[in-house]
Amino acid sequence: MSTATVRVPAKINLCLGVGPVREDGYHPLATVYQAVDLHDEVRATSRDDDAITVAVHSELDVRSESVLVPEDDDNLAVKAARLLRETTGVMTGVDLAIRKVIPVAGGMAGGSADAAAALVACNDVWATGLSRAELEEIAAQLGSDVPFLLHGGNAIGGGRGETISPVLARGSYHWVFAMAHEGLSTKAVYAEFDRLNDGSRVPDPVVPDALLAALRAGDAEALGDALSNDLTEAALSLRPELQDTLEIGIEAGALGAILSGSGPTALFLASDEQHSLDIAFALSSAAGCADVVQSRGPVTGARSTS
Repeated sequence: MSTATVRVPAKINLCLGVGPVREDGYHPLATVYQAVDLHDEVRATSRDDDAITVAVHSELDVRSESVLVPEDDDNLAVKAARLLRETTGVMTGVDLAIRKVIPVAGGMAGGSADAAAALVACNDVWATGLSRAELEEIAAQLGSDVPFLLHGGNAIGGGRGETISPVLARGSYHWVFAMAHEGLSTKAVYAEFDRLNDGSRVPDPVVPDALLAALRAGDAEALGDALSNDLTEAALSLRPELQDTLEIGIEAGALGAILSGSGPTALFLASDEQHSLDIAFALSSAAGCADVVQSRGPVTGARSTS
């Protein structure tokens, strides 16, 4: 019996440009990812038979989050293990244990993070010997965010988000995350985006030059000004109370405030540790916040701890 434990970060989108829906149902994206210091942990233990199981434990303050994560074949970590096994011809199974810290349906790629961690952990316990580049090819079949969460750091995402290229960046950034009481379906947000833009010309997405310049310079204030998310209107249409959360953070002096991905987690950029504490304190009494978390980024992607 072999065991491997892997820590994997959450992701945020510093910008998220969304293009018109394609014939395959996906939207072309232009985004800049950053991996942040908020980690799930996946432990993989090999089995003698061919079963793949998963158990989920939540560390979140948000009540009943863990029950939102499937503990069957619908779990993305299980799908990752199955795809790796199909790709490599492994015959044995694995038990997966997930410790959740990344919010569920929070726009921070918690499910994709677990899939990335499962790929790394199962690659270890099954001794398949695949390189990180080979794992990234498998990851791209699982979801748009999975390849980045193997990569970590900062990166530009293209295609539907799965094509990754490095970003020249300096500095470390202080973030405050306001977690909502309920998750928000990515599929529902994209459907609302399409509804709101029905009959309108949606331009092809681009990464703003100002954002890349801010990262190159390590300029937090300029980065705050350059944050953007094309899904904001759609997410606020479904969950208008999130606007109040964003405004509280802005009033507290955040350098920038946006929703993470498809929401509902709100991100606030702070100038330093004390400023981060001040913003977190202001948000802690907001009616729409179930929890407030301080974090830093960028950090590395999925990495084995055992």
